[in-house]
Amino acid sequence: MLKRLIVSIALVVAAFVPATAMPAAASIQGGASAATAACTYQRSGNHWNCITPGAYCPKAAHNRYGYAKVTNRRYKCSQYDNGQWRWKRA
Repeated sequence: MLKRLIVSIALVVAAFVPATAMPAAASIQGGASAATAACTYQRSGNHWNCITPGAYCPKAAHNRYGYAKVTNRRYKCSQYDNGQWRWKRA
């Protein structure tokens, strides 16, 4: 019985929340995800777009350059001493 009363009160309170408050918060979150979704990891000629610095490189990117998705800085897919290929600041 108490559980039903609490659920009912929550539904009534939710009904009185202004409808304009919710879409504003959703649009802020949607804008951030849209910006990151617009950038996709892809090869463009001899360089790569939207790379993540420090991340592993695909075999096709070895010794090639790429541009970071956030800072747009140039990185090179380099081999470290342990044999791993990663995006390193050029």
